[in-house]
Amino acid sequence: MAEETDVLGPIGYLIVEFPGNKMTGEGLPILVDLVDRGLIRILDLAFITKQTDGSVQALDLKDLGDGEIDLTVFDGAGSGLMDNSDFADAAATIEPGSAAGILIYENRWAAPFAQALRRGGAQLVAAGFVPLDALAASLDAADSAGR
Repeated sequence: MAEETDVLGPIGYLIVEFPGNKMTGEGLPILVDLVDRGLIRILDLAFITKQTDGSVQALDLKDLGDGEIDLTVFDGAGSGLMDNSDFADAAATIEPGSAAGILIYENRWAAPFAQALRRGGAQLVAAGFVPLDALAASLDAADSAGR
């Protein structure tokens, strides 16, 4: 494990809300493809639901999809990194009556870059995502200012 830790890529997480608990599974084949191509490695994948009264419940993968969505490929995708406090934090980001998928993943594509930086004495100290809506609004504003 020590050798693998030395070449870890940046670790990220995503929380995806499913309003009204409606999961279609449309993104799952793409997630599997990212894993198959070695671009990411799934460290943890969990699903929760937030009831209308605000209570939170962890969902078992085998109980999801009613046969329409095959999540068996993700069985065992758990490193133990997540606990109930992570579920509560995720639930705070979604609306009551919704479900959420929580994904912790390694950016395997960036491992050689991260390793080179570490050899040079650097370290990754922050990372983040720009929400697509914010990006679109900025691009629209820049486009309007240029007219």
